[in-house]
Amino acid sequence: MTSEPPSRNASKNIVWHHGEVDAGARRAAFGHAGATLWFTGLSGSGKSTVAVAVEKALTDRSVRAYRLDGDNVRHGLNGDLGFSAADREENVRRVGEVSRLLADAGVLCLSSFISPYRRDRERVRAMHADAGLVFLEVFVDTPIEVCEGRDPKGLYKKARAGEIKGFTGIDDPYEAPASPEIRLTTATMSVDESAAECLQVLAEAGVIDRG
Repeated sequence: MTSEPPSRNASKNIVWHHGEVDAGARRAAFGHAGATLWFTGLSGSGKSTVAVAVEKALTDRSVRAYRLDGDNVRHGLNGDLGFSAADREENVRRVGEVSRLLADAGVLCLSSFISPYRRDRERVRAMHADAGLVFLEVFVDTPIEVCEGRDPKGLYKKARAGEIKGFTGIDDPYEAPASPEIRLTTATMSVDESAAECLQVLAEAGVIDRG
């Protein structure tokens, strides 16, 4: 049956409706477990690039994988949110819930978000733990000088010019993970090396078979 998360809803008139398919049945059907890989790091660190490579590598191995990207979800699900601290918190909460649902469905969810605040990421980890789901934090550890040198979207230039306020790493903090399951140094690691590291940890965690 579907994992029941702890209730966070103010309504008292809701009851969890259990199904007849559990994680074991999904693993038997799909050949792998569900899990969330949460990519966090500064803008320009390489989160999305690595997540794209991991998604492709998993799909090539017939593993059900789906990528949630920070900019992409703001075109729909989180299109009503800005970049205040409260909106960033809600952004991560919503994506965390979607990630948990995908993981519960037996999908390898690759969530790529700056997610600058440690507390918000730990809440997502906790909601996975409460549901008995694997959560792996991937810290894309790239120095801000390298990120700013890449500046693929021109955001650092705008932030330095004062056109963007509250930009992470410039005038808003980034709280690095204390103990991530995976640490990628994309300043020295290639995309293929970074993706391979993610696959290796997934195999070590028993989520996928060793390839």
